[in-house]
Amino acid sequence: MTTETRRALIEESVMTRGEIDFMSLASEFNVSEMTIRRDIMRLEEKGVVRRVVGGAIALVGKATEPPFEARATVAAEGKAHIAEVAVALLQPHETVILDSGSTVLAVAKAIKGKSLALTVVTPSILVAIELVNEPETVVLLTGGEVRSGELSMIGVETEEAFARYNCDVYIMGVAGVDADHGVSDYHREEGSVKRAAVKAADRVIVVADESKLGRVQLMNVAPFSTIEALVTDGHPEHPVLQAARDAGVDVVCVTKARDSHGELDG
Repeated sequence: MTTETRRALIEESVMTRGEIDFMSLASEFNVSEMTIRRDIMRLEEKGVVRRVVGGAIALVGKATEPPFEARATVAAEGKAHIAEVAVALLQPHETVILDSGSTVLAVAKAIKGKSLALTVVTPSILVAIELVNEPETVVLLTGGEVRSGELSMIGVETEEAFARYNCDVYIMGVAGVDADHGVSDYHREEGSVKRAAVKAADRVIVVADESKLGRVQLMNVAPFSTIEALVTDGHPEHPVLQAARDAGVDVVCVTKARDSHGELDG
């Protein structure tokens, strides 16, 4: 693991938990406490945390979203596996909504070369660029305000665009998956776009790496009752995944120990 990846993971951890301690992080990442202290010093310089005795506390809350570049480096291998399994759930010639975010961008990359001849509706400029030259693929980019950094479309125009479409499936990326709150997101307008996309699709597939399980962010997006499948690299016995199954969600668990076809636990 690179220093940058470790620090991105620590940043996500402190935002999720609110506080962290040096000893636990050193054990989790198999490095010295001195290494963790240096990582925390860099995060303090960024204004993310404040050091306290034995650890650090978050200076940001549930509405604060890490930069796209940082999120893209976190659990990149796991996201690639998740993406391959999610694409295997698609049928040729379907109309698919692809969300914004780093995990769904991995899905877009996994679609390439599969000859699915999809019609893709997306609020993500990055997804559109990824698939625009894919043979037999039609890419429809929603209108709206371009969000800096994320390069996603937000606002009333984006939500109204989804109201015009009837799509087969929506592949949604989220910032949190929780037994009580369902799926949630950091950003208010991104959350509103996601809710509009849910209404435009016959079925919803959520893609979420393990770090999202048990997290609750600012904006409620959808309860488990609206989700058909959840593709994740979380442990099959994670309590959030158990709750999702109980709610009727097909939970597809993908781990490094399994091949790219994953395992269906639903």
